[in-house]
Amino acid sequence: MYKLFYAPKSASMGVRVLLEEIGAPYELLQTSIDMDKPRLSEQLAINPNGWVPVLIWEGGAMYECAAITVFLGDRHADAGLAPTVNDPARARYLQTLVYFSNSVQNAFQLTYYPDRFVNTPADERSAQQRGIRRLRETWNVIDDQIGDNQWVLGDRFSAADIYLFMLTTWIRQAKGHPSVSEFSNVKRIADAVMKRPSVQLVYEPWIKNSEY
Repeated sequence: MYKLFYAPKSASMGVRVLLEEIGAPYELLQTSIDMDKPRLSEQLAINPNGWVPVLIWEGGAMYECAAITVFLGDRHADAGLAPTVNDPARARYLQTLVYFSNSVQNAFQLTYYPDRFVNTPADERSAQQRGIRRLRETWNVIDDQIGDNQWVLGDRFSAADIYLFMLTTWIRQAKGHPSVSEFSNVKRIADAVMKRPSVQLVYEPWIKNSEY
């Protein structure tokens, strides 16, 4: 039994999709991404930053979405969501997950939380604008990497495709984000991932109100 500290509109939704794909039993521990709201003490004991996802299992606990993705893919290898250590696709898989986490997510943070990157409120708009440009840059890198591939890793579906879909749900044209339609290969994969039963279950509210 896994326990997942969970909040809508957060990366914990992507981890929940992974748990659905794996078929492992799990419990959702509802929390918030609003930094002005209190966090559960158990959550803060694992991740003092107060962010989600946070995953607990019988042998331990961890945070950071990319790390949890690698952990679950390896721990449940029979689900086929991750290349094995000796698989030639493993390098591209790890590279992409880290790029999603370090580059694409960082660009989103600039647009959603500019105060974290500047000293004065007067500079926040500049940070947001740089984040918007950075989103376009990073999504173009992923779009070019995908090319004619059916999935991120080629002809095999993987957790990297789930991660990609999760990130596309954070795009908000009202914030000036580039439309996912600008990145045809990204959108093609995101559309395919959205059809999966696990995604339909977890992302039902978002799908109904999608800006796609």
